[in-house]
Amino acid sequence: MHVYNILTVIIVLTAVFGYINFRFIKLPGIIGIMMISLIASLLIIIIGKINPTFYQSATQLISGIDFHTALLKIMLSFLLFAGAINIDAGKLKKELVPVIVFSTIGIIISTLSVATMLFSIAELFGYHIDFIYCLLFGALISPTDPIAALGILKAAKIPSSLEIKISGESLFNDGVGVVLFVTILEVASAGMQNFSAGKALWLFAREAVGGVGFGALLGYAGFWALRSIDNYKVETLITIAIVMGGFLLASKIHVSGPLAIVVAGIITGNKSRREGMSDITRNYIDNFWEMIDEIMNAILFLLIGFEMLVLPFNSTLLLLGSITIVITLAARYLSVAIPVHVLQYKMPFEKNAIPILTWGGIRGGLSVAMALSIPREMFGETIVSITYIVVLFSIIVQGLTIGGLARKLAK
Repeated sequence: MHVYNILTVIIVLTAVFGYINFRFIKLPGIIGIMMISLIASLLIIIIGKINPTFYQSATQLISGIDFHTALLKIMLSFLLFAGAINIDAGKLKKELVPVIVFSTIGIIISTLSVATMLFSIAELFGYHIDFIYCLLFGALISPTDPIAALGILKAAKIPSSLEIKISGESLFNDGVGVVLFVTILEVASAGMQNFSAGKALWLFAREAVGGVGFGALLGYAGFWALRSIDNYKVETLITIAIVMGGFLLASKIHVSGPLAIVVAGIITGNKSRREGMSDITRNYIDNFWEMIDEIMNAILFLLIGFEMLVLPFNSTLLLLGSITIVITLAARYLSVAIPVHVLQYKMPFEKNAIPILTWGGIRGGLSVAMALSIPREMFGETIVSITYIVVLFSIIVQGLTIGGLARKLAK
C-alpha cells in the first residue's frame, strides 16, 4: 500500500479512537487510544477466523509500517524536543545530580540486573539466550518513558522536585539508553571474540558526550537565529529545523541524536524563550509543539496497540513475558533505590520517592522500536514478544495507577 494511504489510515483511526475515548471511555488520552487499538486488534483476530482475507489485509497494513524507523528516525526527535522545551532549566539545575545519576548509573544498574535475572530465568523455559543478548534486552527495556504518567502525576500534585526528577530522567535516559543499546548491539554483531572494552567505551563516550556537546551548539545556534528576527512563522520553522536538521546531522557525525535534541530543546525552551522570543512567538511556538507532542504520542500509542497483530506469541512466551514484568520492576527498584540511598547523604529526597520513582518508570514505544531492530539470530523474535508484554503492562497498569499510588503515599 502506498505510504500516503497508510498514513491516511493511521491518522483517521487515531482521530476516531481519540474521539471515542474522549467522548465515552474518558481514560488518559494516549492510554485510551492504545487500549482501543488493542481491542480493535483482538476484534480483527476474531473476525479473521470468519473472514481470513480481512485479517490478511489488516496484518499486511500493519506489517507495511516500519515501526522502528517511524519512531527512532522520525518521531523520537520531535517527541524529545517537545518534552525538553517544557523543562524548567532552573529546577533541573537543582535536581541535576539525581537526574544524571538516574539516567546513567541507574540505566547501567537496571541493564545488568535485567540481563542477569533474564539469563537465569530463560533457561527454565527452554530458551538458552546468550548473556550478551540478555544485555541487549536490559538496555532496551531500562529507559523509562513516563509521557503517559506525567499528566497524572501533575494531577496528583506530587512535589515539583520529584516531578522534575521523573521528567528530566526520562528525557536523558532515552538518549543514554539508545547509546547503550547501540554499543551492546555492535559488540554482539562483531562477536565477543572481537570485543574490545576500550573500543566499546570509546563508542559510548563519543555518542553520549558528543551528543550533549553537539546539542549545546545546536541550541545556541538556534538561539542566535531566533533572537535576530521577530516573525513567529519563521521562528517556528527554525525550531522545526533544529529538530530535523540537528537529528540528521547528528547521525552523520556519529553522535547521539536523542541527547543532542534534548539539550537543544532545553536551551530553546529556556534561554531562547526568555531572551530570543516575543510574547506572540512564544505563544505560537508553545502551542505548536504541544500539538505536535499530542498528535505524535496519539499515533505512537495507536501503533503500539496494533503491533499485537504481527508479533509472535505462544503460551511459553506469554508466561516468560509475565515473569519479565517482575524482573524489570525489580531492576527498576534497584536502579532507583541504590542511587537514592547513596545520594541522600548529600541532598534531601522526598518522602516515598523510591516507590513513586519505581512505579512511575513506565516503558514505552522506544523499547519496542529498539527490540524490532534486533536480528532474528540474536533471539530477536523472543525479545520483541517479551518487550511488548512488559510495555503493555507498564503503560496500562502502571500508567493508570501511578496517580492513585502518588496520592496514597502523599497522605
